Amino acid sequence: MHVRQAVVLVGGKGTRLGSLTQATPKPLLEIAPGLRFLDTVLFELARHGFIDIILLAGHLGDQVEAAYQGRRILNADVRVIREPEPQGTGGALRFAADQLDQWFLMTNGDSLFEINLRELTSGLDERITGRLALREVPDPARYGAVSLSGEAISAFHEKDLNLKGPALINGGIYALNRSMLARITGPCSIEQDVFPAFAKEGVLQGRKFDGYFLDIGLPDTYGQAQAELPKRRVRPCAFLDRDGVLNIDHGYTHRREDLQWTEGAREAVRMLNESGHLVVVATNQAGVARGYYDEAAVHAFHAHMAEQLAEAGAHVDAFYHCPYHEDGQVPQYRQAGHPDRKPNPGMLLKAMADLPIQREGSFLVGDRDSDMGAARAAGLPGYLYAGGNLLEFVRDQLARRPALSE
Repeated sequence: MHVRQAVVLVGGKGTRLGSLTQATPKPLLEIAPGLRFLDTVLFELARHGFIDIILLAGHLGDQVEAAYQGRRILNADVRVIREPEPQGTGGALRFAADQLDQWFLMTNGDSLFEINLRELTSGLDERITGRLALREVPDPARYGAVSLSGEAISAFHEKDLNLKGPALINGGIYALNRSMLARITGPCSIEQDVFPAFAKEGVLQGRKFDGYFLDIGLPDTYGQAQAELPKRRVRPCAFLDRDGVLNIDHGYTHRREDLQWTEGAREAVRMLNESGHLVVVATNQAGVARGYYDEAAVHAFHAHMAEQLAEAGAHVDAFYHCPYHEDGQVPQYRQAGHPDRKPNPGMLLKAMADLPIQREGSFLVGDRDSDMGAARAAGLPGYLYAGGNLLEFVRDQLARRPALSE
């Protein structure tokens, strides 16, 4: 099940933040000049491959609409739906029912839980109604606790000072089936009114994650976001060549049915995801210039790769390709020495401009001298992959590298 859609709740009033949210929706508060908290949430969704992002707005929704309606973030299109009056998390979803996919991700626009979103959405099936991301805390009293039996959520426990930790709590990110809307007949809270009933019926799952978590609902935590998040957004990047590294090179590979992963490729991408790296594919595609296929075929092949990676709980943050070649038969793509064609570093430099990439700790894995040349030209280490298990190869290279400076 490849989940493409994400729904973000941005309708709360944020009253605990006092004057900060009197004229500004809480998710739109800036954590750095020109950087809103919601920007960090949407970037996480987009880089995990969710391409249809719906913002459910309420309080001061005109500002949300003005800032985000029609925006494109990486490959994701953003749209805004404004509810006419507050209806709780359940009512807001019900209001957007005709826009929802069969399976969708749901999260809050005022909290950030850095987890592998593709692990949360992998392996979904129609026997369950939803799956929640859970996190362990030392003291669950102010949150309420969740009981888990295997992957099945068996019970929710309300906030209670007598609750003693450590315990699992609801992390605020859910993979949900649209069928759940049949249980929502009016304004309600999904968390308080709907999930407990699903747990009793045995159709609600939970998975524990250990990622960084921050909710900006209080002045102190908003200050924490300002201090921490701008730095956390910047990550080292693993640049990966495509044909011959991620997939078997059949010669101008471009058809979906010809995708054959190299040994350990999907596992290597997942390992890089979970180690905190951005993952960018940079691939020469001279077959476009030669007229063997068009750029639409390249995009379709990459979409197919993304689907299969998602099934393995992995994702590529961005794909870059160069369709130019000096011997091209298609005039618009005939060009010698194009800056994007490896060994030139254009694709890598574009990614560094587009994404919050930290040079220190970044590297490239390729199977040709041209890949190594592009890495050198971009000032990055390059590792020449000659076959074998890609997960083991990448893990070995990372183990030999010096630790990043603080």
